[in-house]
Amino acid sequence: MLRKTFTGFALAILLATPAVAQTVDELVAKNLQARGGADKIKAVKSTRTTGKMVMGQGMEAPFVISEKRPNQTRMEFTFQGMTGVQAYDGKNGWTLMPFMGKKEPEAVPEEENKLMEEQADMDGPLVDYKAKGHKVELVGKEQVEGADAYKLKLTMKNGKTRTIYLDADSYLEIKMEAKRTVRGAEVDGETTYGDYKEESGLMVPHTIETGVKGAPQKQKLILEKFEMNMALDDSLFAMPAGTKPAAADTTAKAANTGTSGGAAKSDAAKATNAKATGAKTTTTKSSKPAQTTSQKKP
Repeated sequence: MLRKTFTGFALAILLATPAVAQTVDELVAKNLQARGGADKIKAVKSTRTTGKMVMGQGMEAPFVISEKRPNQTRMEFTFQGMTGVQAYDGKNGWTLMPFMGKKEPEAVPEEENKLMEEQADMDGPLVDYKAKGHKVELVGKEQVEGADAYKLKLTMKNGKTRTIYLDADSYLEIKMEAKRTVRGAEVDGETTYGDYKEESGLMVPHTIETGVKGAPQKQKLILEKFEMNMALDDSLFAMPAGTKPAAADTTAKAANTGTSGGAAKSDAAKATNAKATGAKTTTTKSSKPAQTTSQKKP
């Protein structure tokens, strides 16, 4: 009898497994449909986003983010009368930070380069996640700023994990959490997406808030204009000739001291370079997507 009961229990578990997997696939499918559909998302060949970054003490920095398939991205922002650049040409990331005393372009360290490569995925990690070598698991349901949300664990091909929260009503991304090793220091980052508006049939978040989990200071991106399928030359993203190599001692210094100075810079860049599609830091009241007609970025 005991053996028979155990066999029935084991069979129930086996039968339940496909249902869980199907639930995950259904959630991902509903997310893509809510964003406008996989076909429309993939039809976007390039984007240009204009807006402003709102930082602490009332400081603002206007920015322009340009993206082009297959995986090129460039962010420019103006601060203290100077223009900074963070770009990824498809293989290599580089920055120009004159307000930090760096007036020559400089290659980014390896860990930051991996982060920029991830961010350069215009579609976001859930689109064709299996083909990309990622794995998605349904962890359960949680509340994000009072709204029910499905909690998905994304294990990427490179082994990195991300936690993605989908609004239980709209199925749009409202929050992402991730551990990142930036210049030798590990930080818990979180990003929230809100104020979704329709743009040419695609739903795009027009507010993105990013920061280190638990830290009071956050960086908020406000998207003011979103354009698609314009001509963008590869030279816009290309690493300039004579770019300095990444500082060899930066990673070691961060690892030895445990400081996150480099991580803080990377988080700022991540906020300004954040994809209006999904990506990627702290919960906001706008986590419940607004149903307006302006767009959500693919």
